[in-house]
Amino acid sequence: MWLMRQAGRYLPEYRRLRERYSLLDLCRQPELAAEVTLQPLRRFPLDAAIIFADILWPLGALGIQVTFASGEGPVIAEPLRTPGQIDRLPAEPDEAAFQVTGEAIRIVRRELPSSVAVIGFAGAPFTLASYLIEGGSSRTYLATKRFLLEHRSAWECLLDRLCDLTVRYLHMQVAAGADAVQLFDSWAGALAPDLYRTAVLPWTRRIVHAVQMLGVPVIVFSTGTAGFLDLVAETGADVIGVDWRIDLDRAWQLIGARAIQGNLDPAWLLAPREELRAAVRRVLERAGGRPGHIFNLGHGVLPETSPDAVATLVAEVQTWSGRRSVA
Repeated sequence: MWLMRQAGRYLPEYRRLRERYSLLDLCRQPELAAEVTLQPLRRFPLDAAIIFADILWPLGALGIQVTFASGEGPVIAEPLRTPGQIDRLPAEPDEAAFQVTGEAIRIVRRELPSSVAVIGFAGAPFTLASYLIEGGSSRTYLATKRFLLEHRSAWECLLDRLCDLTVRYLHMQVAAGADAVQLFDSWAGALAPDLYRTAVLPWTRRIVHAVQMLGVPVIVFSTGTAGFLDLVAETGADVIGVDWRIDLDRAWQLIGARAIQGNLDPAWLLAPREELRAAVRRVLERAGGRPGHIFNLGHGVLPETSPDAVATLVAEVQTWSGRRSVA
């Protein structure tokens, strides 16, 4: 088991660092990125660490300026709204712009025992494209969908660029010591299945295959895609991460014989402890002891979460796993 956003704002030690450093400072300095990555491993006996970085961090290699407005999340200085802007993106990314992540991975790998996996990650092309076109987060993704529908050739050109960038970024992470990688297609659920199939899936599949050629497993995680998980499975990923909007056993039926990751609603970490334990057990019961289950949340740890609640969750999963192994 590990937890998405297991390093972050719910930890007091992380908040103390943020009093001194901005989010971009933490991303820019490998020692700080490694420290944040390791913080939850010092508290909880998790099976993996996921490297700390922002999902938009590699866009700097394309000359994209990203800032973080207080309370508003990431902001793209100049959103990409016309085909001409896509044409002006550099043909070759400046890989030096994201080498700091590789150095952070090397530090973390040296610090952790080999029994604890180090997970690299990147944003999938659709999710990165949506940030670039919307200029930040969105509820409707209307600008993204409009661009996709009106300028299909330019859309495909943009995804080609993002696909190449992401492959290079993940190759660098694997070379630095990542044991597995996760591709976050956080906003794929904004699309209808047909659009996902034709305008997103081929590029995501290309990234998955390129990383698998290095001999490491790939996790593809998306939200709001319960209605077309069978298509998400067509990415060819070794592990499909699912959110809490579908029961785990039903999700497994849709993705077929492969590993699955998930899928406790992170809101349960705000519930009374016994109710949290019961919710954890329901996820594990739906997994039914089948091999290939990575326990995780259906999305990231919420900032309001108490570290004690995370400790309760981890202990319950380990207690259950111990019972299964004894049985």
